[in-house]
Amino acid sequence: MTAVLRPTAEQQYAAELEAVAAQDDRERPPNWRLSPRAVVTYVLGGTLNDGTVISPKYVGSRRLVEVAVGTLVTDRALLLVGVPGTAKSWLSEHLAAAISGNSTLVVQGTAGTSEDQVRYGWNYARLIAEGPSENALVPSPVMKGMQQGAVVRVEELTRMPSEVQDSFITVLSEKSLPVPELNSQIQAVPGFTVIATANDRDRGVNQMSSALARRFNTVVLPPPATEDAEVEIVITRAQQLGKALQLPAEPPALDEVRRVVRIFRELRNGSTVDGRTQLKKPSGSLSTAEAISVIANGMALAGHFGDGTLGADELASGLIGSVIKDRVSDATVWQEYLETVLKERAEWRDLYRACLDASGD
Repeated sequence: MTAVLRPTAEQQYAAELEAVAAQDDRERPPNWRLSPRAVVTYVLGGTLNDGTVISPKYVGSRRLVEVAVGTLVTDRALLLVGVPGTAKSWLSEHLAAAISGNSTLVVQGTAGTSEDQVRYGWNYARLIAEGPSENALVPSPVMKGMQQGAVVRVEELTRMPSEVQDSFITVLSEKSLPVPELNSQIQAVPGFTVIATANDRDRGVNQMSSALARRFNTVVLPPPATEDAEVEIVITRAQQLGKALQLPAEPPALDEVRRVVRIFRELRNGSTVDGRTQLKKPSGSLSTAEAISVIANGMALAGHFGDGTLGADELASGLIGSVIKDRVSDATVWQEYLETVLKERAEWRDLYRACLDASGD
């Protein structure tokens, strides 16, 4: 198969999914590829009875993942909520891959998402030639999921206009999709469900109606609880990105990753790790995903323009670009952090000087 830049979860982890399925002797819900317990094992990782090691796809609370999977076994849809970078989309993709073997039935929520993208559209050439017919119908991912008994992913639900969001009410409550032009309806087969994601910071952009909210069981994904957990996530994903992009750089050193993660956590929390210094918070989220991007960007610089080893000079520009989103307020926040925190850490002087050089001071 021709190499692709970003394989789907079911492509990238096909061997692990096959291994988990082979060892899975528990009852599977209708049209599920794995049992609920096996889905959790695939997502969180572990060692199978035959010694096969399954890599963790999500680092977090086991109970939280169990609640999410348990919701999907019932007739309620799942809503994953959290601040940017808490792996909402990542988790939804792997849940869909494990349950249905297909994570590509996706509706992307934007201000321009139309009701047709949720329900169905028409092939207008055939519609004009033949009139309304099943052959002229263009099914949406939701319709396909209902027909196949598969998981449908809805990304950034609250970015859709409110009237488009409410298109899901009948689908989720009646498990049917009316097609009045054909005087018929599509009825979902077992296995159909919806996993939606929503950004905490988008609350109020297009607020969900109470009628729609009742159709979902909401699971809140928190940021990584500890620095060590976040470092583990960043290292794992950065190494995967480096391999996928074929970056000619060494895997990032633990100390360099820890410095980036600590800076992000301190600015995100508004205080230093020891709690002694209170800090102003920048306007951006400084998520784990952004920390991964800083490391990956540094690896690219080190591999193509340096000696292949990630260091302070490669990290500086990425850090500044991530922290300073507002050229006025965030620049002040960053300058204060440099002078009150970075400068005072003797072992971080190289990063302090690199950041000063990168910002032109």
